[in-house]
Amino acid sequence: MKYLIGIDIGTSATKAVLFDETGKTIAEASADYRLSHPQPAWAEQDPQDWWEATVRTINVVMKSPGVSSDDVAGVGITGQMHGLVLLDEKGAVLRPSILWCDQRTAEEADDITNAIGRDDLVRITGNPAMTGFTAAKMLWVRKYEPGIWAKTAKILLPKDYVRYRLTGVMAFDVSDASGTQLLDIERRDWSHVVLEKLGFDKGLLSKVYESPAEAGRVTSQAAKLTGLRAGTIIAAGAGDQAAAAVGNGIIRPGAVSVNVGSSGVVFVYSNHVVRDLEGRVHTLCHAVPGAWHMMGVTQGAGLSMKWFKDQFYDYEKKNVGNIYQLIDSQAALIPPGSAGLYFLPYLMGERSPHMNPTARGVFFGISANHTKAHFTRALMEGVAYSLKDCLEVFTEMGIEPTSIRLSGGAGSSEVWRGIIADVFGTDLDLMTDAESGTRGAAILAGVASGIFGDIASAAARFKWMTQPVRHNPDHAEMYRARHRLYQKLYSQLKPCFNHAVSIESEM
Repeated sequence: MKYLIGIDIGTSATKAVLFDETGKTIAEASADYRLSHPQPAWAEQDPQDWWEATVRTINVVMKSPGVSSDDVAGVGITGQMHGLVLLDEKGAVLRPSILWCDQRTAEEADDITNAIGRDDLVRITGNPAMTGFTAAKMLWVRKYEPGIWAKTAKILLPKDYVRYRLTGVMAFDVSDASGTQLLDIERRDWSHVVLEKLGFDKGLLSKVYESPAEAGRVTSQAAKLTGLRAGTIIAAGAGDQAAAAVGNGIIRPGAVSVNVGSSGVVFVYSNHVVRDLEGRVHTLCHAVPGAWHMMGVTQGAGLSMKWFKDQFYDYEKKNVGNIYQLIDSQAALIPPGSAGLYFLPYLMGERSPHMNPTARGVFFGISANHTKAHFTRALMEGVAYSLKDCLEVFTEMGIEPTSIRLSGGAGSSEVWRGIIADVFGTDLDLMTDAESGTRGAAILAGVASGIFGDIASAAARFKWMTQPVRHNPDHAEMYRARHRLYQKLYSQLKPCFNHAVSIESEM
């Protein structure tokens, strides 16, 4: 029996999962780390934390009974996208990584638009200038930290940094590279036009691989640290959403996934490039060679729930075994609509469909009869409304899903997944195995190591287990009206968001 390891470098933790070649989970391990917010709407992490978490979790799964390092055919890595890792000429990290949800780069996004032109930027990269994407972060460091920038020899993305530590090879994959805003998504390679107009030397970048390609092998030093065999194949891997889509079977037209992790993503497969000229949703290269995907992103999905838990359930965290089970049970007591309480989940600005870094979180409609449980359910509903916003963009573009698969943290909550189905007004297929990202990464490793001929044949071996989530038509009708008010709240508050940010910047 051969085995595959999938590693997911998440925003709050790194997870490693050992699968056998039929897709059965043999062992898993997770290691948490800190997310730093040096200023409001900033988000950073130390790449060394990712590496140490990776070493710890691989060590755990490699101690599974009956599993030898010789039995592990390959390792695939996925992880949070867009994060900027700056390395000097010796490969040492120069500063904490600026993450996907960081919103400090509004001016730099404007600079990108002015340098390239919005239409050309969308044509080449598939997206308008984004605060969350890597290119804007590079401009910010060059402008505000010139000493750091002068020492920068290479840049990498989070999961690519971990692969570098495992293999000694610096590389990118097409899906993650699409999120830098430096890739020509049709050519699936770096854009000379974008690099030249932004003044970036191509030497800062490394080779781009298709996701299921071999991108390096475990070094003897990394083998000693992890328990892997030196020479084990490491796949190029994929950004978290593309890997999760592979892990959820979103590998053909008509298949749509909704993944609710720290962010929430509505993901649509396409076998050709489709661009939203209004820039409300992203177009990127898929982890499937020769395919692309579009996705709408809610910045503060699971992140909003984590924030609420950390700030308002402190006592319960210390005195209750399963805090999320408690949160779920409390939300279940509140009728749909949360008694007129609404939540706008813009804690870190918003991407789809607003692309507004100045947007901020809002609870609206608070009255004296509202309890903490009302706020909890309103938060779940607000995230569902935001995901519905994304789905409506795809509908406007003429994309009708044949099925919607739900995965991620919201899927483990009976209340939250029911809310999402009701807000969407359709039944969902719940992925009963939560390991979509690591499973997708393992599938890519299986192709890279030759266990599978391609992703489609891997899909025939790996079994996707789902259960239906039925929507309630009466709840769906009620949520339609509330969703329209939710959308109106954003449009009415948008000038206030901008004004509030300008006031704070003057203080």
